[in-house]
Amino acid sequence: MSKQSAPIIAKTFGSATQIGADSWNACAGSTNPFVQYAFFDALERSGSASALSGWQPQHIALVDQNDIIFAIMPAYIKNHSQGEYVFDHAWADAYARAGGNYYPKLQISVPFTPASAPKLLIRPDAPTEMLAALPDAAASATIQLGCSSAHATFLSKNELAVFKSNGWLERNDQQFHWTNNNFTNFDDFLESLTSRKRKSIRKERREALANGINVVWKTGSEITEADWDVFFEFYQDTGARKWGSPYLNRTFFSMIGKSMADRILLMFAKDEDRTIAGALNFIGSDTLFGRYWGCNTHVPFLHFELCYYQAIDFAIQNRLKRVEAGAQGGHKLARGYEPVTTYSAHFIAHPAFREAIEDYLVNEREHVALDQAEMKNYTPFKKQT
Repeated sequence: MSKQSAPIIAKTFGSATQIGADSWNACAGSTNPFVQYAFFDALERSGSASALSGWQPQHIALVDQNDIIFAIMPAYIKNHSQGEYVFDHAWADAYARAGGNYYPKLQISVPFTPASAPKLLIRPDAPTEMLAALPDAAASATIQLGCSSAHATFLSKNELAVFKSNGWLERNDQQFHWTNNNFTNFDDFLESLTSRKRKSIRKERREALANGINVVWKTGSEITEADWDVFFEFYQDTGARKWGSPYLNRTFFSMIGKSMADRILLMFAKDEDRTIAGALNFIGSDTLFGRYWGCNTHVPFLHFELCYYQAIDFAIQNRLKRVEAGAQGGHKLARGYEPVTTYSAHFIAHPAFREAIEDYLVNEREHVALDQAEMKNYTPFKKQT
């Protein structure tokens, strides 16, 4: 499939491999680990994101007459709404009740990854108008592929503006992120909190690491296949309890362990020689992204220690600006993670259904804004004078 926009055409590719590492990374840059070629390659070649799992790669690229790729939009044809973290099940039900087929749909996202990551990947030397051409290309692909709609999730505010200027609908949600205000160490961070919250966090950390439990950080060549074996057991257990069937297979972890070791931080909690919990993080240029955690022994507050406090420790030591600790979770608020707005954009092919969704989103955005304003009244930080 191609859309003429001489001398540039829009083409779709059935895998990241068809685009290739050099072309992909020339557009993606090196800032965010989740848009690196190695991450998509591992998702797809491991079979975690494939037609069989309901994530059929259909990446959209802008290519010149010499087959040089100037821009990429990572996209997948979906026949379900799993692994997206921006929930549209109600939309699918409404579409079906009206007699239509909501699936297949086109999903512009990083599979299974509710983290901020660019979706409009463009070479630094590409003409600026190519940014606007990508949403247009996705809308055309949606219709040509017989999809009901296209959904670009976890966008930056600037990317959202590009989609909106092309007629896409805005959707808002919220997550909780920690911000590094030039803290020198964890105690310095605690000093920014109210006395009551400061004492509460110190108590949680003491109880989590009582009885000789200690935490080990591993990154780069320190991570072994044996470490992945241990972590995968944690991942499977948590995934099975939360959503029934874990999305990622064991091969995926081996692949990123080889190709992205320097962007990975594994944290293990150990009780003497026994590993009792683990957390997987990805390291960006200015952000630590918390992704998965699991345990085989219940220890009070160990989840908070491993996923939130240790992440803050690492970010401060490595002068990272933020920690994104994953989707949802109002309990993060009391632990120094503040509410932030997340953005997605949606192209609905059917005019009447688009109008109904647009009305729904107006009300939803108002609700999200009110909820976020209320949440900000309960942050644990000292009031500024």
